[in-house]
Amino acid sequence: MKKSGKKLSLTAKITISLILGILAGIALQNYSDFAVSYVKPFGTIYLNLIKMIVVPVVLLSITQGIVSLQDIRKVGSIGLRTVLYYLCTTALAVTVGLLFANVLNVGAGYVLPAGELSYTASEAPSIMDTIVNIFPSNAFEPLVSATMLQVIVLALFLGFGIILAGEKGQTAANVVDSFAEVAFRIMDMIIQLSPIGVFALICPVVAQNGPAVLLPLLKVVLVAYTGYIVHMVVVYSASVKCFAGMSPLKFFREMSRPMLFAFSSASSVGTLPFNMEATERLGVKKEISSFVLPLGATINMDGTAIYQGVCAIFIAQIFGIDLSLTQQLTIILTATLASIGTAGVPGSGMIMLAMVLQSVGLPLEGIALVAGIDRILDMGRTVVNITGDASCAICVDAREKKKEAKRAKK
Repeated sequence: MKKSGKKLSLTAKITISLILGILAGIALQNYSDFAVSYVKPFGTIYLNLIKMIVVPVVLLSITQGIVSLQDIRKVGSIGLRTVLYYLCTTALAVTVGLLFANVLNVGAGYVLPAGELSYTASEAPSIMDTIVNIFPSNAFEPLVSATMLQVIVLALFLGFGIILAGEKGQTAANVVDSFAEVAFRIMDMIIQLSPIGVFALICPVVAQNGPAVLLPLLKVVLVAYTGYIVHMVVVYSASVKCFAGMSPLKFFREMSRPMLFAFSSASSVGTLPFNMEATERLGVKKEISSFVLPLGATINMDGTAIYQGVCAIFIAQIFGIDLSLTQQLTIILTATLASIGTAGVPGSGMIMLAMVLQSVGLPLEGIALVAGIDRILDMGRTVVNITGDASCAICVDAREKKKEAKRAKK
């Protein structure tokens, strides 16, 4: 008689590995050298794999997203309004994350001892230097050095060039699509290694510092979820009410099913069918939802932006570093642009966090402190992401209906 059993989900595996890593770290407190010498290297390998795939994923996915925007010529103002809505709400989201993280001092109460994870602070460039440095003088150098803002600019110009090339650019578009799919599959493989990486990253930290280092992580979760809830309740409620005249209660009631699925699956793309069904029940035309929602699953990552803002401040405070206003503005800019390149699959927010940390010179090793709770944060931020997609579809649809009504009167 065969026993029917379900495979453990990635969420369960990461949760188990986090607990095991904490227990192993506590057990190895008197043997921290062993944890550092023989466990931490596997965490380093995991981080190296993340760093390896960051540039290809960002370059290819942003280019792919820009190329898909050639539909703007067909849908006219729909595409422009969609992109502007997504970029504005994403900028608001990362600002919300930074605001709550700063006000609540998300990383206060624990500073890593000097030498635990080495980091040398570098002088922040001026605002004008930052603007100049966004634009690369060499097409390949940003890819080698992983200068992420320059990679994003390169991807934008590559995408625009493919669109302007018209039919002759179709071959390049197909190549980008093919390589993007390959990059996503590699990313999927790396994400599947998260349980091993989480164990290897958290174990030596606990072994060297004791359980006290874990206490700030609870605060990270609470601050991030506070940002998630406030952003949804304030920004999305205001949007659907002001632009579509819809009751926020009706909106969230109809969105309950896709929100629940998003929370359990942590996948924006996987939630897409549920989201399209919900928005159509809310009165959105199919031609609008079929354009706005898939685009949102690629470029609209409000929850991820909140997460990046909170984690960046947390990691900075844990290392005893004060981020300047210029650096925090850089985080807003980077996270907003990075939302275009964040694939709607579980765990990819950690890859984008690496990009944000690099943009302001924060140590990537800080990811070790949030890697173990990333899935918990991912579940919440995916809910924010798909809810933002739906609010955009409703607002754009309402605007188009108003335009049609005006034409009908004429």
